[in-house]
Amino acid sequence: MTTERRLSEIVEDILVDRPNGEAPIAALIQEIPNRINLTADDYLGSQTRPNEAIWEQRVRNITSHKGSSRNFIYRGYLEQIDGGLRITAAGRLHQKARHAV
Repeated sequence: MTTERRLSEIVEDILVDRPNGEAPIAALIQEIPNRINLTADDYLGSQTRPNEAIWEQRVRNITSHKGSSRNFIYRGYLEQIDGGLRITAAGRLHQKARHAV
């Protein structure tokens, strides 16, 4: 199953490719399956959000869990905007460092 952290990394990758560095959550959810191979478990239905797969819930959890020390908003890599997310300067550096290996 794809972790919230891995999905956050994919969100960084998507946002860095956008001219303004931001996207609505719906656009991120639409693009993520084009970027990674989601597992069968990722497609299981969410227990707490009807009509959503677990992976979609985890994408939305990026904003819901912003108070958690492992969260990319908490760490300053992403910021919440109205209906979506924006990559920060720190997020651009983080994304670049992840791909430098």
